[in-house]
Amino acid sequence: MSEEKPLNFLEEIIEEDIRKGKNDGRVLTRFPPEPNGYLHIGHAKSICLNFGLAQRYGGKTNLRFDDTNPITENVEYVESIKNDIKWLGFEWAEELYTSDYFDTLYGYAVLLIKKGLAYVDDSTPEEIAASKGTPTEAGVPTPYRNRSIEENLQLFTEMKAGKYPDGSKVLRAKIDLANPNMHLRDPLLYRIKHAHHHRTGDQWCIYPMYDFAHGQSDAIERITHSICTLEFVPHRALYDWLIEHIGIFPSKQYEFARLNMTYTVMSKRRLLQLVNEHHVEGWDDPRMPTLSGLRRRGYTPTSIRNFCERIGVAKRENVIDVGLLEFCIREDLNKTAWRRMAVLDPVKLIITNYPEGKEERLHGENNPEVEGGEGGREIPFSRELWIEQEDFMEDAPKKFFRLGPGLSVRLKHAYIITCDTFVKDETGKVTEIHCSYVPNSKSGEDTSGLKVKGTIHWVSIPHAKTAEVRLYDRLFRAENPMATTGDFKESINPDSLEVRDKVYIEPDLAQAEPGKGYQFIRKGYFTLDLRSTPEHLVFNRTVGLRDTWAKEALK
Repeated sequence: MSEEKPLNFLEEIIEEDIRKGKNDGRVLTRFPPEPNGYLHIGHAKSICLNFGLAQRYGGKTNLRFDDTNPITENVEYVESIKNDIKWLGFEWAEELYTSDYFDTLYGYAVLLIKKGLAYVDDSTPEEIAASKGTPTEAGVPTPYRNRSIEENLQLFTEMKAGKYPDGSKVLRAKIDLANPNMHLRDPLLYRIKHAHHHRTGDQWCIYPMYDFAHGQSDAIERITHSICTLEFVPHRALYDWLIEHIGIFPSKQYEFARLNMTYTVMSKRRLLQLVNEHHVEGWDDPRMPTLSGLRRRGYTPTSIRNFCERIGVAKRENVIDVGLLEFCIREDLNKTAWRRMAVLDPVKLIITNYPEGKEERLHGENNPEVEGGEGGREIPFSRELWIEQEDFMEDAPKKFFRLGPGLSVRLKHAYIITCDTFVKDETGKVTEIHCSYVPNSKSGEDTSGLKVKGTIHWVSIPHAKTAEVRLYDRLFRAENPMATTGDFKESINPDSLEVRDKVYIEPDLAQAEPGKGYQFIRKGYFTLDLRSTPEHLVFNRTVGLRDTWAKEALK
């Protein structure tokens, strides 16, 4: 009997709320991305947490786009976010936008002005920052803090009507310039921004700040548990203050540690730099930590959900080793990926005693980890094969269990062969290996009594298809790219992509499907690239069979 997993702190809070009958036992969470970029693995943690908690307690989750900054947002990002959430396996209860509430939020701002709790300030951003003081010194009021309610109402109405240019005025809450929490020192509620919005067009030229829109949108939707990352802890007091003084549904904010991962950059601003400066192919480059990049690389929704489950939910910041994410995809693909043979660095092998013109159809299972192997496929076999250059050594050491003069191996799914001779070109490179085979050593029917320690993969030359293979590795060499001195881009790994433009694959791989995982036997896990065509097959390496970075660290 397995032990029941202990509750995390958010589950404890929700169970206590349900026990007390709070919110009539409802659980309604939300995932509120800003549509200014593509989602990354850090967002996956938040998605799995918000949707997972709601599912566990019979609740629902809203998808709400925080579209309050029209300059950086567009429909492309909206659609990509929706696709990523669905790909991860989740469905939202309602698709909502903060812009749905612009009229309501404007009304809330007017209410605060009428209560004497908000005012229009003509100060510059620099003057406002200076007036707030420091964590150890109280702020001082600007000359506009004591405007009358009537003047503030008129000015705010004129701001909405487009009378004033960008940056000339803001609306601020009137709270406490001496508060130890800097977020309560008359925070900004609205700013002027004459910009076209992807949903509301040119209807608005004033837009609410995140802190004003966030909690009020939660309240409008009657969100029971508003789950944010730890950087919003100082914002919680303002969240509560606004809800209390506007007098709306008392949503509650709770914070958890965001995902920080080694060899990875999580900032959308930094990721946008990589895209705009062409360090990567785009947002979905398989080296990017974006969900679209991970998907194109061959990561599965199951592997990412399992990763998020394993790292858990904490109240303290920590750094997760990217090796755990790679472990999760290996674990999943080991169970699901079909086994196929591909030769990435080919050398020709001729079985001299195999009859010329003869062909066989051998059987290979799809996945030996599954009982019954998930069926199988036929593999054509002939006299001439491609094998890997690294599987032959002219002067093989004692424990080299592959091919060399006089050495024997088994060809995967086929026969035992022995190397007799080899041919080199004028540069000394081996170009042909001549072997003889044992006819009664066929896999599954072996009566030879011979035992060999090595097995190598191969592809029949007359039947081989060709493909381009992209060997992806980590994008950064530094464990913490943001901690490097100078520009974080200086730690970009120059070997993060190696392209093999002529790889030989067994013919069955010509029918490969994008999104499906394949294990190239002895070489790693691969998937067909989304932009691959039947005329030009392209496979991306998802991950190697082992953690080669861990080996490097031990050297």
